[in-house]
Amino acid sequence: MGSRLKGKRAIVTGAASGIGRASAVLFAREGAHVMIADWAEAGLEETRAMVAAEGGQVFAQKFDAGKDADVSALVERAVKELGGLDVVYANAGISGSAYTFEDVTAEIFLETLRVNLIGPFLAIKYAGPHLRKQGKGSIICTASVAGIRSGAGPIAYSASKAGVINLVATAANVFRGTGVRVNAICPGLIETGMTKPLFDYAKVRGSTDRIGQLNPTLRAGQPEEIAAAALFLASDEASYVNGQALPVDGGLTSSLPVVIPKK
Repeated sequence: MGSRLKGKRAIVTGAASGIGRASAVLFAREGAHVMIADWAEAGLEETRAMVAAEGGQVFAQKFDAGKDADVSALVERAVKELGGLDVVYANAGISGSAYTFEDVTAEIFLETLRVNLIGPFLAIKYAGPHLRKQGKGSIICTASVAGIRSGAGPIAYSASKAGVINLVATAANVFRGTGVRVNAICPGLIETGMTKPLFDYAKVRGSTDRIGQLNPTLRAGQPEEIAAAALFLASDEASYVNGQALPVDGGLTSSLPVVIPKK
């Protein structure tokens, strides 16, 4: 077990799989006590067992990331069960699926914003006062490279993640001078349950070697690589990182679209 989060008390949402699961496990491995939350109970229980195996306290709660009462209750339970709160990773999100304006309904758009943008807002709203009171804390939100530029996700999803990027910048300034830091991670193409259809389609077509070809690392990322970034932002090592949206994307956002012929 490491010690980068030794004794810290953390909430990780969207923890039933993917990035949230990898982050919860890594946080515990580095010494944190963790409250995990998700809508998917079966996956949440699997994650709870994995986190428990790393040592430290772990509690699990089913919740709706975009529901005010659920987020408030989650934060209050975490403070009670863990004895306080130091880190919140608001990672829960949905894809919003539809890619064209013809297919995107107002209902799809609203639901995507509710989970992906209002969810992080509620996490900041309810966790912020606890962190401010102790004069220190880190809030991390999952945004996306889709929130930086077009071409990396569905319409509603991209708009919601752009909102998250602005939200953390705004929140960091609202909490100025309090010791509370607010940052976002912008994953590129990561192999998770959300992106599984893309990876499955590539396997069917026999084009898995082309996944991630648009970034200079020439591959997709893994949830553990995003978890490592979350660990840094959660730790005191990132004490001077605030109000930022950190791309973890293999270099995708470092360039405009370009075709480089192979030698």
